[in-house]
Amino acid sequence: MAEQDKPLLIKRYASRRLYNTETSDYVTLEDIAGFIRDGRDVEIIDLKSGDDLTRQYLLQIVAEHESKGESVLPINVLTDLVRSYTSQAGSTVPQFLAASFEMFRDSQSKWMENMGAANPMGSMNPMANMPGFEALQAQQEAFLKAMTGGMAGTTAPRQDAPEEGEDLEAIRKQLSDLQDKLSKLDK
Repeated sequence: MAEQDKPLLIKRYASRRLYNTETSDYVTLEDIAGFIRDGRDVEIIDLKSGDDLTRQYLLQIVAEHESKGESVLPINVLTDLVRSYTSQAGSTVPQFLAASFEMFRDSQSKWMENMGAANPMGSMNPMANMPGFEALQAQQEAFLKAMTGGMAGTTAPRQDAPEEGEDLEAIRKQLSDLQDKLSKLDK
């Protein structure tokens, strides 16, 4: 288990081949993406110079997925990222993105726990009786699956998922209504 705590060391040889030091075999970018989806941190080092190439390879993985139509980043986010490289705000963008993704991961974990977990008295989550809850839960599961490349485990079965032909506007309205109800509960 101690090996899982430290990053998986990948060495890049002069031939540009990537070598997994734990399993003593060569890996591809898709293999590295799989390690990351499985929750493993990686560190990619150039064998000759000792330079850390992790950032470069992670960006390459994202770029390849985006170019295959597996878009996660909206155009406006990509545009803002490009702008951040040429503006004074660039110094705060990395910290903001890191904090945002950490909050996102935490909220997704809590959301999935709450959606599928039974309370100590044995009854299901009280939110399950709210109108539109099932549709929201189905959308959340689809979003998590898209964000994690299909690796997200779900803790509750999909109930009453929307039909393929169901109007997107109706789903948006249900989501809006549910968000309004949830904001009232927080007060």
